[in-house]
Amino acid sequence: MTVPAILKNLRLPVIGSPLFIISGPELVIAQCKAGIVGSFPALNARPQAMLDEWLHRITEELSAHNRANPDRPAAPFAVNQIVHKSNDRLESDLETCAKWQVPIVITSLGAREDLNTAVHGWGGITLHDVIDDRFARKAIEKGADGLIAVAAGAGGHAGRLSPFAIIQEIRQWFDGPLALSGSIATGDAVLAAQAMGADFGYIGSPFIATTEANADQAYKDGIVAGKASDIVYSNLFTGVHGNYLRASIVAAGMDPDALPEGDLKTMDFGGGNGSKPKAWRDIWGSGQGIGAVTEVESVSARVDRLEREYRAARVRIGV
Repeated sequence: MTVPAILKNLRLPVIGSPLFIISGPELVIAQCKAGIVGSFPALNARPQAMLDEWLHRITEELSAHNRANPDRPAAPFAVNQIVHKSNDRLESDLETCAKWQVPIVITSLGAREDLNTAVHGWGGITLHDVIDDRFARKAIEKGADGLIAVAAGAGGHAGRLSPFAIIQEIRQWFDGPLALSGSIATGDAVLAAQAMGADFGYIGSPFIATTEANADQAYKDGIVAGKASDIVYSNLFTGVHGNYLRASIVAAGMDPDALPEGDLKTMDFGGGNGSKPKAWRDIWGSGQGIGAVTEVESVSARVDRLEREYRAARVRIGV
C-alpha cells in the first residue's frame, strides 16, 4: 500500500477527525505536537477572516515546536472543507488554505476535481470522506489522493456499512492512503483497522473529552458517561444520517426513540450561521466507541494511552 511521505513517520497511525464547533487551534496543535494528525473544519473559524488567523497560529506554533524538538517533530495538520453546494465560503476558504499551503485537505459531502487540482498545486494532498465503494471510486476518479471510510458507528455524519465490508471492497482496487472511521477509541482498534487493510485510524469522539476541546463540560461528561447503547442514528437534525448522544436529544425535549425523518433539503452550510448550529451545539454528535472513554484528560495523555494500548496489542498478537 502506498502512503504519501507527509503521512509517514507519525508517532501513531492516527488522524484526529475534524469536529464541527469543537476542533480549534488548541486541539489541533495539541494533537500534532502529540504526534498524530490534527484537523478542523474550515467553517469552525467564524467569521471567515478568522481562518487566516487560525492557520497563522497553527503554522507558527508547530514550526516553533519543530525547531525546539528536532528529534520529535509535530505531525502535519489538516483542514476539512465541506464541498456541499450550500457552503458559500468554500472558494474563499480554499484561497486562505492556499496562502498557508495547508498540507492536508479533507473533503466531505461532495468531490470536485478542481479542488483536488488546486490543493495539489500548492503541494498538499486530499483525503475524501466516503460511506461506500461507489463514492470512493468517484472521489479517486476526481483526483483525491486518499480516502476516509466512514463506517457504521462513526460520530456525526456516518455510514451504515460494517468496517469489514467497506474496507475490503475499497482495497480490491485502491492501494493508496486509507483511513477508517467508526468506533475507534483505543489503540487496539487502531491496530485492528490496520489488520483489515486501513492505513490509519480516524478518531473523533474520544478527543471531545479532552481539556483542549471546545466543548461544553456537560458534553465532555456525556462522552465519559456514555456507552454504545446511548447513541442514536438519525437524519432529523441535518438531513443526513448521523450519530448523536441520546441524553442531548432528551434534554432538547425530544423522544430519541420516535424521531421523525429529516429532509436533505434542509442542509445548509452557508457562511452565516452554518449547518444548523444547534444540531451540533445542543444535539451532540458522538460515535459508538465512547464506552472506552473513562475520563476527561489532556490530548497528550489520551495519545499516550492510545500508544500504550497499540503497543500492547501488537505484543499480544505477536507483531
